[in-house]
Amino acid sequence: MRDDDVDEVVAAMGARIAAARERRGDTLTDVSRATGIPLSTLSRVENGRRKPNLELLLRLAKAYDTPLNELAGTAPAAAREACGPPRRRPSSDKAVLPLTRFVGGLHAHKHVLPATGDQPSRPRQSSHEGHEWLCVLSGRLWLALGEHDLVLTAGEVAEFDTRTPHGVANAGSGGPVEYLVMFGPQGERLRPRVTADSGPLRGA
Repeated sequence: MRDDDVDEVVAAMGARIAAARERRGDTLTDVSRATGIPLSTLSRVENGRRKPNLELLLRLAKAYDTPLNELAGTAPAAAREACGPPRRRPSSDKAVLPLTRFVGGLHAHKHVLPATGDQPSRPRQSSHEGHEWLCVLSGRLWLALGEHDLVLTAGEVAEFDTRTPHGVANAGSGGPVEYLVMFGPQGERLRPRVTADSGPLRGA
């Protein structure tokens, strides 16, 4: 494996770990209680601010009933197919595609929630340090943010502090929901340089 490949695997590891947790429908608090790993450590690993060591990966692989090399992203394609998908709860069968490869700072992922024929229950919420921007590409996304419930459609954007309890679900039965997520450390925010109405901002 080349150095570039190693960097890419490590950079995407947090997203894979988060996806494995979400497929089971577990919150960070659930995993912390089951594994003994501090909640703050789990949060930093998932958002790319900490590289997981072998002991942590072993604990998570056991908790998620997932082969270690699959969780780490080093399993050959044939081995991943042979192992099959990890156990999951039907309502949380979500695909996550990392779009950035560097650990730390802002990073982005594309998420796809499959179509469901059932009326979804209110999304399970979790909270952690950080700041998130969410943009819906297609479908209808139910965002439960604190005590508020929002349905976002294509082109709509939400920005929030992830210390606020939050969760998402497919709000419609007509098809999947695709959306982009950008996540940054606490206090990190997007800084517009150009606006549609006024052009380049002063000082740009």
